[in-house]
Amino acid sequence: MRRHWAGAAMAASLAGLTGCGYHIAGKSDLLPKEIHTIAIPAFGNLTTRVQFSDSLPSALTREFLRRTRYRVVADPNEADAILSGAITQYNSYPILIDQATGRPSAVQVIAVMQVRLTERTSGKVLFERPAFEARQRYEISLDQLAYFEESGQAIERLSLETARTLVAAVLENF
Repeated sequence: MRRHWAGAAMAASLAGLTGCGYHIAGKSDLLPKEIHTIAIPAFGNLTTRVQFSDSLPSALTREFLRRTRYRVVADPNEADAILSGAITQYNSYPILIDQATGRPSAVQVIAVMQVRLTERTSGKVLFERPAFEARQRYEISLDQLAYFEESGQAIERLSLETARTLVAAVLENF
């Protein structure tokens, strides 16, 4: 009899946990159920670096398709929601200096952007971050014969990581 009560207590506590709002991070979707399609137009750019603003929308498109149930459409007039944004700041600076040559050996890139997801028909803002920040670090070869400019690859990694983080933030409304 005692075993029966222990099993019932365990079942009741597990049932209580399932109804209390716990969920695995990255698995929830807090957008309205009426949203089925999202348009991701080109991001604005208030900086002198265009590569990041050019690569970010395609990285976001791939991430939405990979992680969500939403269709991404090219025409904002055909979408249920529109993810728009603008790169407001893009800074890069050396973070490691080679003591022998005095040249930078590692660079930190920081991009700040405004991001907004709006419902197309009502104009209701579903998600907004006025100062969403993304960072990426890359190395610089000190050997001039083997020098390979890695900033382009760093910007591509920055786009991919920003897309992952941004899609998670939109889905969980953090």
